[in-house]
Amino acid sequence: MASYKPSVPKGTRDFSPTEMVRRNFIFDTIKSVFRKYGYQQIETPAMEKLSTLTGKYGEEGDKLIFKILNNGDFLSDANINRSNFIDDSKKLTSLISEKALRYDLTVPFARYVVQHQNEITFPFKRFQVQPVWRADRPQKGRYREFYQCDADVVGSDSLLNEAEFVMIYDEALSKLGLKDFTIKINNRKILSGIAYIIDKSDSIIDLTVAIDKLDKIGLDGVTKELMERGFTAADIEKIKPVILLEGSNAEKIESLRLALINSDIGLKGCDEIETVLNYIANLPLQTANLELDITLARGLNYYTGAIFEVKTNEVAMGSIGGGGRYDDLTGMFGLSGLTGVGISFGADRIYDVMEELSLFPAASNQSTRLLICCFDKEGEKFALPILQQLRRKNISAELYPAGSKLKKQLDYANNKHIPFTIIIGSEEIESGLLTIKNMETGVQEKRTVEDILESFV
Repeated sequence: MASYKPSVPKGTRDFSPTEMVRRNFIFDTIKSVFRKYGYQQIETPAMEKLSTLTGKYGEEGDKLIFKILNNGDFLSDANINRSNFIDDSKKLTSLISEKALRYDLTVPFARYVVQHQNEITFPFKRFQVQPVWRADRPQKGRYREFYQCDADVVGSDSLLNEAEFVMIYDEALSKLGLKDFTIKINNRKILSGIAYIIDKSDSIIDLTVAIDKLDKIGLDGVTKELMERGFTAADIEKIKPVILLEGSNAEKIESLRLALINSDIGLKGCDEIETVLNYIANLPLQTANLELDITLARGLNYYTGAIFEVKTNEVAMGSIGGGGRYDDLTGMFGLSGLTGVGISFGADRIYDVMEELSLFPAASNQSTRLLICCFDKEGEKFALPILQQLRRKNISAELYPAGSKLKKQLDYANNKHIPFTIIIGSEEIESGLLTIKNMETGVQEKRTVEDILESFV
């Protein structure tokens, strides 16, 4: 029998203790900023009903939803001619799968709001840090299982929320050590206005999906895709100057107002962008560049107003955050007219960026600050009350079990990046003065338990 080589599915990963310390550093930093802005944490199940998720992400997104097979022999009781499903797998899927792994955190959040609407105080500001799953092709920075860090506010149409999300991105990513990143902003109403002026309002999704790819496939690629979707050469000539807008944010808005003068919805989008920019003018950013980018569409059906995307300029990487406003996402679940806006941090990509730029603090490699080493059972017995005192002071400490050579114990400390050790032998037990060693410098000194406790708190 061939030996089995253990592995994980493509697009998924194990995380070592060091990686988990670093990941939690990212999560804790982002959560602290969310809380500072008044957001409260919730969690939703890993799986949702397939009907909850289907139809919310566009045709391309629906294909990437991981379906879960029903329990048991799901075809045994069905009188089906299986050959009928060879060319239409969607029909088969509806019979064998009623659940799916969540694709993002926004749609489950909308479901949560509707289900718990009588318990919620509106506007409801929530954040969520959980994994999501997408049946995508794995590549650098793109995984099939990855964490999202989402914040949404639902029940408020104030554009101050959009401005605060820009501030949250700026503050959290600055705290993580990023020094050059761009927050791109657009408005779906502007894209609707562009579709209106070429009389293609019914093809808004086709338009946005195509121009969203401008940075990947270039103008020629976008032109080809639009032509394939029924747009004419005249249409493309009309929208080309808008897609290729240049200048400052204020100059871009001015140009857009001229181009969209006959579109009320397009002009409303310009007003909304301008309002957000005016808020930010009074709330100066620490690090981020804020850029109006008309090609930003994000391809998702549920955005109706502002659209966000965040990119680092220090590393070749896809977006590390994104989001937008949705006027009636909860309407899909029977609660109409409740507007919301939200953003997401791509924690896995942020990790890769920080690792490449060596941004993790040295302390993030450590979990234990102090290791007690002893030579024998008598030393171990003497060490236990000291260990308890350290932990009661919230000092992360370990006691290496007696019986191993001192070199092995010190190697353990070095391999775990533990910065200090206490060495206890017969001399220390007799005098009450403990030998504390700085593992980085090698310096040793004798100190009382009280001194050590005081210096570590």
